[in-house]
Amino acid sequence: MYIDSHCHINFPELNQKIDEVVKNMASNKISHALCVSVTLDKINEILGLTRKYSNIYASVGVHPDYEDIQEPDIDTLFKYSKDKKVVAIGETGLDYFRLKGDLSWQRDRFRTHIQAAIKSELPLIIHTRNAQDDTISIMKEEGASSATGVMHCFTESYEMAKKAIDLGFYISFSGIITFKNAETLRETVKNIPIENILIETDSPYLAPVPNRGKLNEPANVIYVAEKIAELKGIAVERVAEITTNNFFTLFSKCKTL
Repeated sequence: MYIDSHCHINFPELNQKIDEVVKNMASNKISHALCVSVTLDKINEILGLTRKYSNIYASVGVHPDYEDIQEPDIDTLFKYSKDKKVVAIGETGLDYFRLKGDLSWQRDRFRTHIQAAIKSELPLIIHTRNAQDDTISIMKEEGASSATGVMHCFTESYEMAKKAIDLGFYISFSGIITFKNAETLRETVKNIPIENILIETDSPYLAPVPNRGKLNEPANVIYVAEKIAELKGIAVERVAEITTNNFFTLFSKCKTL
């Protein structure tokens, strides 16, 4: 069985056909999926999905790309963290690719999430793009290692991955590793121990080959696992087993559900 450790099935493209999405998961041996929050105004929508489907988990957080929206505070994140199906804080982090200028608000938001994760004793889901030094520095300054977590949809350098692993974080790979121009990232996959890896779709985006360009969904996480198996020269069943164990080790609250 496989687990999609990061998806957005509450987004309209997938939510409007959610029964089919969940059915496709089962057909492709995807046992569970973590639906990740990007704004607070949609958290109840996500929680509704977790009520309807026992194999869907939730996180609570605000993505670094979103400006001029309801800003999260520690108490609000902590309140939602007490829901039985909320197993993580995030996604949070830094993105210097899409936004420019004074991004101090982004760094402040990141710190808020780390503090909330420590308070709630839940792991962090971290998004980072073109912000390697600041991301690692803030993680260290705020004590993110005491919360642990995952660097999701990882596309940065092996050196950054190693620093994150040293802080107790997992590295999650998406369908990007199947893309033709992702050779450097594939080398990173080869160099990271499978015991530190999670798999994800980040759906509805980033559909892997052979479905690139199409709407992505959790069922496609099997293609990520197959590529990792190919790169590491191991059976895909072994990738499934280890990444599933990694998921439940990191998101340990799931074990109580």
